[in-house]
Amino acid sequence: MRDMLRRGPRYAAVVLGVWALGVSMLPASASGADPTRPVAPASVRAPEAAQFSAEGVTTVGELRTLDTTRTADRAGARQLIRHPGATYVKVHFSALRLNDGDYVTVSSPDGRETYRYDRSLDRATGSDYTTDGGPGFWAMSVTGDTAVVTLHSARPARAVVDIDRFWRGYDQAEIAQHNFSTASVCSTDARRDVVCYQSTHPTEYARGRAVARLLIGGGGLCTTWRVGNTNRMLTNKHCFSTQSAVSASEAQFNYQCATCGGSNPGPGTKVSGATLYRVSSGGSGELDYALYSVNNFAAIQGFGTLYLRTTATSTGTRMYVPGHGDGSPKRLSIYEDTQNGGVCTVRNANYNTWNISYSCDTSGGNSGSPVLDANHRVIALHHLGGCPSNQGAKAHLIYNEIAGLIDNG
Repeated sequence: MRDMLRRGPRYAAVVLGVWALGVSMLPASASGADPTRPVAPASVRAPEAAQFSAEGVTTVGELRTLDTTRTADRAGARQLIRHPGATYVKVHFSALRLNDGDYVTVSSPDGRETYRYDRSLDRATGSDYTTDGGPGFWAMSVTGDTAVVTLHSARPARAVVDIDRFWRGYDQAEIAQHNFSTASVCSTDARRDVVCYQSTHPTEYARGRAVARLLIGGGGLCTTWRVGNTNRMLTNKHCFSTQSAVSASEAQFNYQCATCGGSNPGPGTKVSGATLYRVSSGGSGELDYALYSVNNFAAIQGFGTLYLRTTATSTGTRMYVPGHGDGSPKRLSIYEDTQNGGVCTVRNANYNTWNISYSCDTSGGNSGSPVLDANHRVIALHHLGGCPSNQGAKAHLIYNEIAGLIDNG
């Protein structure tokens, strides 16, 4: 997989200087406006070499750099990082030098999402974050097109907060524009928001809670999920296969619409990747798995977990697929073509040495989704699209390779 976070030339930074709680970063003379309503600095698309690119992974965002340096010359500072229409904003701090007791928050404008960072960057006392192997760190992504960066200080001590770049999320039209589409929606797309099945298929709905949206390096998208009783997660090897890529990624649980057919997902719960334990051998057409853990595991334990089936499934077995195809809020594939019509089933339990096949609807971004049977055990790890034979790697073969690293219940 290509290096997802290669840096181009040194980028200009937004520098937030002398700060105190509750005051705008930009002095009125710089903004030409109400100093309590800071403006967002201009940004440009980063060079192509710095953009996310990985074969088989859906691109859902672009890296942008800030093209000017702004320094607060008064106590108090706040900075908006904004890209109109973005679906998320993920801010990079190239430097953070704070005094004891000071902290920075990265928030959504309405305050529903807030991440707090102090000088120690201690996840036990502050918020989670991701890294890319270079200087500084990445705040967790904020849902929507604006992130508000604020320094909180009880005294007028000097602080340095450098913001040099950010990822911004594409909308659905841009995702379609930037990604090659394989026909993996077979006939009519029968997927629906998971909440649509909360009363009619309560177990499928409940099992889907263990499934998360995986944001890779700020710009790539797959699906991931908890496996077993301990801090272990599964996704595809083609989604990531290195420790640096794991550390640069975040898993977003409970990213799903509140109403059936709505456009109202909440921010959910986001945790960063921690340790890569094992990846499969062979290419993306084989078992194609990556086993890893996350930071702040306690925050996601309440979403439940999934267990691998340890024996081969059979042709004709009823199945369903929860996941984040196209980067969308979580949906369930339960029916083949129409609601309350034919249910999804395994077309061929031995499509080849490594895979089963099915025509249950999927799309880019579903890579890494679990394929579950009527007993709600995982029978395959979805990784290849192409109607009528979408494919998932056989779960019992994956289990044979990782059994000593998971508690499969």
